[in-house]
Amino acid sequence: MQVDDMAHSGGSQTPPLTARAAGLVACPTCGRVHQAQTVHCLRCGQVLASRDGTSMQRVWAWLVAGFMAYIPANLYPMLETTTLGKTQSNTLLGGVIELVLHHSYGVAAIVFFASIVIPIGKFVAISYLALQVQRPDRNSVHLKHRMLEVVEFIGRWSMIDVFVVALLSSLVQLGSVVSVQPGIAAISFALSVVFTMLSAMSFDSRLIWDTDTKDSETA
Repeated sequence: MQVDDMAHSGGSQTPPLTARAAGLVACPTCGRVHQAQTVHCLRCGQVLASRDGTSMQRVWAWLVAGFMAYIPANLYPMLETTTLGKTQSNTLLGGVIELVLHHSYGVAAIVFFASIVIPIGKFVAISYLALQVQRPDRNSVHLKHRMLEVVEFIGRWSMIDVFVVALLSSLVQLGSVVSVQPGIAAISFALSVVFTMLSAMSFDSRLIWDTDTKDSETA
């Protein structure tokens, strides 16, 4: 509370004291804190670095790969159902429309949210955070960190479509009567989810705090 009062007493905010500003660096493996000049962790031997210099390159590379995989995931069939010799293929959006036509509104909403809203939201959120590192603005640093945490948390739930396709393919196999097979879009969608998860995991969140310091210096 005293720090906050001092920060606001002069009418301007004092940037938060970071480990980098204090001349400290933490081991990414065991968490032990060392002086900034230390090269290797004294506990586990891990190479120490205040910031991951290749973080943003990996973030953009995985994000672009995920977006490229997401395009065929929407264009090609996700599920191929064969009933009495007649095969019907459905894309992601086509499957949602089919569920709505069968009055399965709840399931349609879940599939639409998991396969359309969440992936697009992750692309937008990661792109926004990556751009903010390069071109910082006055938005809350805590809000950006919270956004990154949300992206990392919901990443695993994006696989719900792949899980459903896998279950249907393994359970619904009644010979010539009815059978369900995964389409090529299932592989593309799974790759897109994995790539975007790797993109979020590659993001060095400490870079967000650096943008707050830059804003304070230029204010």
